[in-house]
Amino acid sequence: MSLNIKDGEFILIDKELHWTSFDVVNKIRQSIKKKLNIKKIKVGHAGTLDPLATGLLIICYGKMTKSIDNFSAMKKVYDGKMIIGSTTPSFDLETKPNINYPVNHINEKLLLKTSKKFIGEILQKPPMYSAIKKNGVRLYKLAREGKKINREKRKVIIEKFEITSIKFPEVSFSVTCSKGTYIRSLVDDYGKELLSGAHLTWLRRTNIGDFSVNNSVKVMEFIRKI
Repeated sequence: MSLNIKDGEFILIDKELHWTSFDVVNKIRQSIKKKLNIKKIKVGHAGTLDPLATGLLIICYGKMTKSIDNFSAMKKVYDGKMIIGSTTPSFDLETKPNINYPVNHINEKLLLKTSKKFIGEILQKPPMYSAIKKNGVRLYKLAREGKKINREKRKVIIEKFEITSIKFPEVSFSVTCSKGTYIRSLVDDYGKELLSGAHLTWLRRTNIGDFSVNNSVKVMEFIRKI
């Protein structure tokens, strides 16, 4: 594989579990610098994926980094799983369940009906365990110190929120959404709307715009090919 340093390129990466989006960017940056024996090159990503999420990450290098905002603005598609009846401080498995809720009133009909309430433009509060900065500090760093900061709700668009499988208390789903949507927050809000609780246990991004994870490569696979 030859690198187009003059014009830059974008790379479709299938991010693996526990990697941060920055880990991917840094690994690819260092590998390109080493391969070409250069000191500097711009590398960035279009749309953060949490460490506990896998799937499609668009990496841009060189002049293509100017297109990052265009990629970021594209709609995203996710497949996920959640557990109904308990919540965690991080809304996912980064932290342990800390509160249990009643579930005897929940049935398949309620699960399906409730998911439809989130279709369209909604207001969503970002989780404390997120990369958003407050006074220059990432919120997740404050959260790990036991601090809780007020977060303003943001408008996001949910095009599709489909329940795909129910093996209660585990519920699988598919979401098509706009830029800036936190699937963890969607799951948390969904649990509240059920008059219960819920937390995310598995998440994979399958599409960004017309780009599919099926056409992506793992980080180390890309590095071996350059």
